[in-house]
Amino acid sequence: MTAIASRNLPLEEQVLLRELNHRINNEFASLVSLVTLAAARSGNNDVKLALRHVTDLIHNCADVHHALQMPEDDACAVDAAAYLRKLCLSIKRSKLDRTKIGLVLSARPMSLRSDQCWLLGMIVHELVCNAVRHAFSAGQGEIRIVLSLKGTLIECKVLDNGTAPVIKRPGRGLKIIDVLAKRLNGRFAQQFSKQGSTSNLVFPRNSGPQRAFHLALHAS
Repeated sequence: MTAIASRNLPLEEQVLLRELNHRINNEFASLVSLVTLAAARSGNNDVKLALRHVTDLIHNCADVHHALQMPEDDACAVDAAAYLRKLCLSIKRSKLDRTKIGLVLSARPMSLRSDQCWLLGMIVHELVCNAVRHAFSAGQGEIRIVLSLKGTLIECKVLDNGTAPVIKRPGRGLKIIDVLAKRLNGRFAQQFSKQGSTSNLVFPRNSGPQRAFHLALHAS
């Protein structure tokens, strides 16, 4: 995996991160070209159809990666609801289309800085992926994301009706979420019950960022 960086990182590291993202995008494009060429050369219609599904999957994974890239302009205003809607659609297509797990977003339009949307998106993505991996042993259920404004605070809840065990020792994913929440000057908490789990993120709207951070993510 790559590393997460903030706008306050040294310019050299920002340039390297953007170059890495550019190369990843190029790799996605190369994969699409290779699979498309293989489909065109095949004389078997079943193979063509299977490769077309692979191409669609690569496109959808690329869309998730693009949505989670560090923004070019951290200070510009972004509609958080529209941003999450696009991200959720990409997650559905890349991870959930072949499952019986539903993903529902409830959010009214609200303006946030692009860097806040970026951090929020990474947290939501991590929580949804965790739920998909751990909460649905029966292979079906629903994940619901609720974004709302509570006075000067933004509240984002990610709820599922699965059966994930209570996490006594936070893994890498939850440690990442904790760092991202602190970057938002916010707080994060989880609750588990027989009916499912609730993850709750609360942070001040358009607050200034905390100190820069650099969190490396290494493949396990």
